[in-house]
Amino acid sequence: MFYWFLKWIALGPVLRLVFRPRAEGLENLPTEGPAILASNHLSYADWLFMPLAVPRRVTFVAKAEYFTTPGIKGWFQKLFFSGSGQVPIDRSGASAAEGALVTAKRVLAEGDLFGIYPEGTRSHDGRLYRGKTGVARLALETGVPVIPVAVIGTDEIAPPGKKFGSFIRPKVRFGTPLDFERYEGLENDRYILRSVTDEIMYEIMRLSGQEYVDMYATRAKDEQKKATEAARAAERSASAAAAAASSGGAASPQGPSTESSEPRAS
Repeated sequence: MFYWFLKWIALGPVLRLVFRPRAEGLENLPTEGPAILASNHLSYADWLFMPLAVPRRVTFVAKAEYFTTPGIKGWFQKLFFSGSGQVPIDRSGASAAEGALVTAKRVLAEGDLFGIYPEGTRSHDGRLYRGKTGVARLALETGVPVIPVAVIGTDEIAPPGKKFGSFIRPKVRFGTPLDFERYEGLENDRYILRSVTDEIMYEIMRLSGQEYVDMYATRAKDEQKKATEAARAAERSASAAAAAASSGGAASPQGPSTESSEPRAS
């Protein structure tokens, strides 16, 4: 109930009034039954605007810690995350990835819509990065369709590293459902998983208009961080060298005497 309270009374009307989000391709969403909504990920605001455009509830997975924090703060945190369409990752598996898969399968088995960001993390520069194969495994193991989604403009509303940027009208585009039943029984074939994931990412790229980078977003962030640190180190070294050169040039070293050391003739 709290999900619908936030969407239609507390939060949704405010977002609609202030940002006036637009939606395209709503006819591609099923009116009932399970489906996977695979979206690009530009900003923390994505999980607000994408579900806002969908008439049905969209469920995402979140860290279990958001639901287990003790005290009053933890109670409100749990209430907000559960009310905003998020469920904790099942930690009974060997890893968080497996737990997320178990949770997602449970949501889909109940006939609901499940939202997922194949990139695994937000894009730090607005480009679309290589998708992880978890979305393909989920689609093949459940047999449900995948609907590619493109959220546009949220990185201007809430840029990376900032809480707020500017007031613009975000857009959400829903693509044609992708059916992968032809790969039934091949969910353990890593080449098939990669092929399916790439097909999904291609559709997201086509909908969003983003530049595609065939690299995982986490690796790209690490490389950018290293490049930034190297540039700062080089700048510090250059500043230190310039300071040393300036300090050395300020002192006038004692040179040899210009007077002749030969005796004068009397």
